[in-house]
Amino acid sequence: MAHRLIGLSLKILATIFLASVLCFLFVTASRPRRDVQITLDSRSPGRVFEGIGALSAGASSRLLIDYPEPQRSDILDFLFKPQFAASLQHLKVEIGGDINSTDGSEPGFARTRQEFLNPSPKYFDRGYEWWLMKEAKRRNPDIVLDILQWGAPPWIGDQVPGLGQPQNKRFYSQDNADLIVSFIRGAKKFHGLTIDYCGIWNETPYDIAWIKLLRRTLDAAGLTNVKIVAADQTPDIAPEWKIAEDIVADDELARSVYTIGAHYASSPAWKFALKEPFASTEEAKKTGKPLWASEDGPWRGDWEGARFLAKLFNRSYAVGRMTKTVIWSLITSYYDNLPIPASGPMRANTPWSGSYEVQPAIWAIAHTTQFVQPGWRYMDSACGLLGEGGSYVSLRDSSGADWSIIAETMDAKGPQTLSVRISEGLSTSPLSVRRTNEGHQFEELAPVQIVGGGFRLTLEPNTIYSLSTKGGQQKGERTHPVSHSSDFASDYREDFEGTSIGKAPRYLSDLNGAFEVVRRPDGNGRSLKQVVMNLGIEWPLAQQPSPRTIVGSKDWKDYEIVCNVLLEENGWIGIGVRFDKPWDSGYWLQVTNRGEWKLLANGRALAEGIDTLLVGGRWHRLGIRCRGDEIVATVGKKELASVRDTTFKSGMAILGTGWNSGYFDNLEIHPLHQ
Repeated sequence: MAHRLIGLSLKILATIFLASVLCFLFVTASRPRRDVQITLDSRSPGRVFEGIGALSAGASSRLLIDYPEPQRSDILDFLFKPQFAASLQHLKVEIGGDINSTDGSEPGFARTRQEFLNPSPKYFDRGYEWWLMKEAKRRNPDIVLDILQWGAPPWIGDQVPGLGQPQNKRFYSQDNADLIVSFIRGAKKFHGLTIDYCGIWNETPYDIAWIKLLRRTLDAAGLTNVKIVAADQTPDIAPEWKIAEDIVADDELARSVYTIGAHYASSPAWKFALKEPFASTEEAKKTGKPLWASEDGPWRGDWEGARFLAKLFNRSYAVGRMTKTVIWSLITSYYDNLPIPASGPMRANTPWSGSYEVQPAIWAIAHTTQFVQPGWRYMDSACGLLGEGGSYVSLRDSSGADWSIIAETMDAKGPQTLSVRISEGLSTSPLSVRRTNEGHQFEELAPVQIVGGGFRLTLEPNTIYSLSTKGGQQKGERTHPVSHSSDFASDYREDFEGTSIGKAPRYLSDLNGAFEVVRRPDGNGRSLKQVVMNLGIEWPLAQQPSPRTIVGSKDWKDYEIVCNVLLEENGWIGIGVRFDKPWDSGYWLQVTNRGEWKLLANGRALAEGIDTLLVGGRWHRLGIRCRGDEIVATVGKKELASVRDTTFKSGMAILGTGWNSGYFDNLEIHPLHQ
């Protein structure tokens, strides 16, 4: 009887379940598509669109300059060439300070007060940001250039009255305002570059008095055209839009600041983001100043990154009335074992192979930049959120005739119909249409005809659409083949003779300080030198290890590094292996000119001693072999120590010093086999 009851119960449950499914299917099939109706009105008020840009900072573009041609030019085309791919309209770069600013350090142009007082073309040729700005301008003469500091040279603020001043007091000094002026003047004098905007201090509490001082200093130098962005705050530093309250209360501050810029108000990458995504504040809107997402982004270039960028570009205006978005990073062109790997919309961090990846995020950017130009105006009556998930923005050009609509449906569960009416005065030409989804990016659809003053378009979920009366959009293609192998060669040699004086050699990436090729003190060719003697004013959000530069692969396991080193003064110099996380890992061999040596694992001494071979300011050939758990340190042909340790299994090679000068030459790395 029990079995019969159980069987009957199961039949009843099955019948109920089947009826529920059929009911759901009927309701779903009979539910009409949501019809979203908008009217494009040329008289509608709206803010002026100021562009989509990207940020080269924190050494995130370091490896790009080392790419061979023609691949390097192809990559730059994908980033900057108008109507080709990303077609970026704004480039923001770091003013280097020789301090770690995320994934390494960027070279400073005035390392001492003497260099600042006596500017030279060679000082303004350090690093790669000058080159990058010129390449961007060469492709797009209208691109906007913007600068911002993460840190500053150690001499900045050293004349502030009183000893032991905190670094923010030194940073917010007349010295630093003068340094910014010098950078802007040097950009024009030595590179023909006009800087349009400058910021304060990246993601660090701002100083109202200094913002005013910076404005007065720029004006006194004849740089009234350079506009100030403030204050580049993240939610954990202070409310990002807090400076808006100060601007309302202070007329001089209001005159000093052109635009209010906030960082990561909406990004899922930032855990302190606003509860209301993509929002600004009412106080910020009431200032009447342009509002920017002056650094934002998903820190990834895959389809999920593209989805977020589509929402970011649209909703930052539809919700927050932000008229410009700048994403970090411009490109993933740094080693994978550094912080926040794969942050850019495009990947190019294996210059030895020539290989690069055009990721979906590039085409999410193109959906705005190829359809709308800076100077176009939003039509607020046709900007908003879609009822079933997604958003749309509509903009008209400066003449008022041509217009574009960008719509995204990333949160939608089903299709929606966009029904658009066109008011008098706007073009009714056939619409150029592009669509991006996970499977197909920036594909061209058949033109949409405007009939009877309007049109209808079905919007599928998880898709980006761009429509415009203005054509010319293009999905750029690679023009040259690329390698499919990205592995770093396991046998590496560098004598630095092929690198120009004052430049960094290929593939070496500085994590702090600055390593540049110089003439050897003995006149026998060239060598690498660490040239920064003191830690500058740091960016508070980054670790600041001793000066070091890395090369190779995080997957290297059993190998040997040998290198000639010269230490002319007090301090230390060293080489290392198996650095998987370059801040605090790997095996170091460090020596001083007093003959002291240490073999270290993450700061822990595995062996140490004194050797007379190391005494005095002479060249020494240091070596480390790592095979399995055996670590052997040598000087010349002499073994200093042989230890067993399993702390680090693999990682890159590294050269380093204390905050002192040190020379390196004839670097060799060879694989070892079990």
